[in-house]
Amino acid sequence: MKSSSFKLSKPWTEEEALIIRKLPKELLLRVFSFLDIVSLCRCAQVAKYWNILALDGSNWQYVDLFSFQRDVEGVVVENIAKRCGGFLKQLSLKGCQSVGDSAMRTFSQYCNNIEDLNLNQCKRITDSTCLALSRHCVKLQRLNLSSCPAITDQALKALADGCPQLIYIDLSWCDLVSQNGVEVLAKGCSGLMTFLCRGCVLIGDDALTHLARFCSRLHTVNIQGCLEVTDVGVARLARSCPEMRYLCLSGCGHLTDATLSSLSQHCPHLATLEVARCSLFTDVGFQALARNCHLLKRMDLEECVLITDAALSYLASGCPRLEKMSLSHCELITDEGIRHVGMSPCAAEHLAVLELDNCPLITDLALDNLISCHSLQRIELYDCQLITRAGIRRLRSYLPNVRVHAYFAPVTPPPSVGGSRQRYCRCCVIL
Repeated sequence: MKSSSFKLSKPWTEEEALIIRKLPKELLLRVFSFLDIVSLCRCAQVAKYWNILALDGSNWQYVDLFSFQRDVEGVVVENIAKRCGGFLKQLSLKGCQSVGDSAMRTFSQYCNNIEDLNLNQCKRITDSTCLALSRHCVKLQRLNLSSCPAITDQALKALADGCPQLIYIDLSWCDLVSQNGVEVLAKGCSGLMTFLCRGCVLIGDDALTHLARFCSRLHTVNIQGCLEVTDVGVARLARSCPEMRYLCLSGCGHLTDATLSSLSQHCPHLATLEVARCSLFTDVGFQALARNCHLLKRMDLEECVLITDAALSYLASGCPRLEKMSLSHCELITDEGIRHVGMSPCAAEHLAVLELDNCPLITDLALDNLISCHSLQRIELYDCQLITRAGIRRLRSYLPNVRVHAYFAPVTPPPSVGGSRQRYCRCCVIL
């Protein structure tokens, strides 16, 4: 058999062919189980017996078609479903925009042991698919419906009725999903641990209240861009979900320091907090947060425009495990705040990424305060107008492996005599 990346150098000898025939089918299937989809399809073309082995459903328990998304149509999904049957446990159709409800109904009937299904960006999928999953796929635990714009509350009702083992759901950018649908889902799938609904503009405090009431095992929540959420909803969620590890509140512009106080009181295990564009947060809120959330590793504070060096002082002393911090567009931060970070317990061993782009008061002195951050892998300095090339070179002399992303406006050349002026362009310089 010949292909672009595989070539059989010579035919099998009679003795080698005999060995293949003598090996137990179970052992050969075990060998085939380590192959990816492309390799299985190639093996299926070698010989009739290999075709049987390669296409055996036991080899197709975990299927990811993302690499073939442009070519995958409904009939492909139907054929895979019929071949795999009850063996298939995990399927990713991410980006397969030609796949619709008809194919998924066939899939649901044949693959009723599916546990993990990714339909991200399958834009032709509607509530009908979720109804079919509800009828046939009672073992479903993880479902990604992100960017499926036709999904409505009816889909969530179907899932609540027929998929009680659901622990993970992604509804991001499903604009038609409302608080009513979340209520039904929370009641029927009380074991939910991960709830993601970025950009769902109809989600507000009532939805968080329902999650808080019925889904106390939640540890990962992303409500980025849910503009109607207030301190009340977050407080209820925090009180009921003490195991919260990851929380994204970015773009929830009504939130105040009361939210940070609630997280400090009730979510001591919080490891990742993303609050970009929460422009009402102040130093007081982060002081409260640092008082109890000592396990924080990643924080996104982009455009928290009211925070000052004091907030960094509180976080540096109270959060010794910080690995990544974004302070982009925090325009009140100065070298003094970075000094607190550089001298903190997290600096030497943990801090790996620091984003300071568009912090206009940062100077080379800030970089001098980071020379003890031996784990630092990347620092962002775009549009930090007071940072110089000399300061960056000095930092790299201490941390030679750090990636520094910076921007420098080109120097205006002196007028040339007797010749045309040289043209300079604006560019990003990666040092």
